[in-house]
Amino acid sequence: MIYFIADTHFGDERIRRYENRPFDSASAMNQELIRRWNETVSPEDTVYVLGDWGELSPILLHGKKYLVKGNHDRLDNQTYRDMGFAEVYDLPVILDSFWILSHEPLYVCENMPYANIFGHVHASPLYRTFSSQHYCVSAERTSYTPISFDAVRRRIQES
Repeated sequence: MIYFIADTHFGDERIRRYENRPFDSASAMNQELIRRWNETVSPEDTVYVLGDWGELSPILLHGKKYLVKGNHDRLDNQTYRDMGFAEVYDLPVILDSFWILSHEPLYVCENMPYANIFGHVHASPLYRTFSSQHYCVSAERTSYTPISFDAVRRRIQES
């Protein structure tokens, strides 16, 4: 199974406060993100992290992990691979010839044969969580849990 999540910001006390995350500390946030991830994702699953990973080795987390770098992912790609990511991308990735996986939202319109799965905007009310051509997987919008590709496709098809 394939999953998505963005903006985990592991270890980032500032983002915890800035985004009003419901955790008492960055450590408590890390523990809860890890618990929810590992309860949802099996070791055989694939997870695309759409940017702003944070300061945690993904070895602690189930699944084969891919990172599409975000604006806070400043380490070199090999460092992320050494941490346990199967691959690291500096640019958006196209999945199944239709889904554009990016950190920041990309422009798509009804005349384009694509849909965009992204993060970056956290819980900003300026962006809807999903429409017929996009889905935001920022951690705040997925209950701090990776969301399955099946759930994303279903919600997009229903909109």
